[in-house]
Amino acid sequence: MKILRFLFSIYAAILFIALMLLVFPFIIIASFFGRIKGGNIIYRLCVLWADIWFALTFLFVKKIYDAPHDDNKKYIIVANHISYLDIPMLVKVFRKPLRPLGKIEMTKVPVFGFIYKYAIVTVDRSDAQHRALSLRLLRSVLNKGISIFVFPEGTFNETSTPLKDFYNGAFKLAIETQTPVKPVIFLDTYSRMHYSSVFSLNPGISRVVYLEEIPVEGMTMDDLPALKSKVHEKMEQAIIAHKAPWISKQ
Repeated sequence: MKILRFLFSIYAAILFIALMLLVFPFIIIASFFGRIKGGNIIYRLCVLWADIWFALTFLFVKKIYDAPHDDNKKYIIVANHISYLDIPMLVKVFRKPLRPLGKIEMTKVPVFGFIYKYAIVTVDRSDAQHRALSLRLLRSVLNKGISIFVFPEGTFNETSTPLKDFYNGAFKLAIETQTPVKPVIFLDTYSRMHYSSVFSLNPGISRVVYLEEIPVEGMTMDDLPALKSKVHEKMEQAIIAHKAPWISKQ
């Protein structure tokens, strides 16, 4: 099985790169339209890329609604982070333009880094000036009615617990902009591609669970710890209730 997974991962990686190179000229053109309009076009191109790549790698997304989800409403969307597949999943799942928050280091990757720079709001956590710039850009994106996507754990959850501790960023932004938080859960990316290796991809169903939105109207920074704790608790309960595979042996 390890050999088959390795060969399948090589096939998927070749497709990944080939499809990215096919859409790259259109992404370059879109970049001339600016960060908002151009970024929206680039996101739609990424959605097209994801549709083709998921189909050719036999990855099937199943949406589960524990609560209603309004695609036309702007949110601070937060999700658990458990696999390299989480990034393609978010593009496949969320069909309307949004802006994920990501690490600035990824912009150094050839070709992908160019796409990343325009489709994602980057942040350098070690640079206070850059963090402030990222926050201003996030606010301008939200003012255009575009949702923000954040992995509040920051990095992969490499434990057998449902979630790692959350950083403050997503919840601080939600309170500052008075934008509701929308938690979602990626249940099967862990099984489809284990975080220990990019050569562990295997076909199958990957579920995403939409949870109830958390309103923030009237909240101040004094409420940040309570908001973060509430979202963490809701997501943890959902992960346990849906029997996520990384906690199944506890």
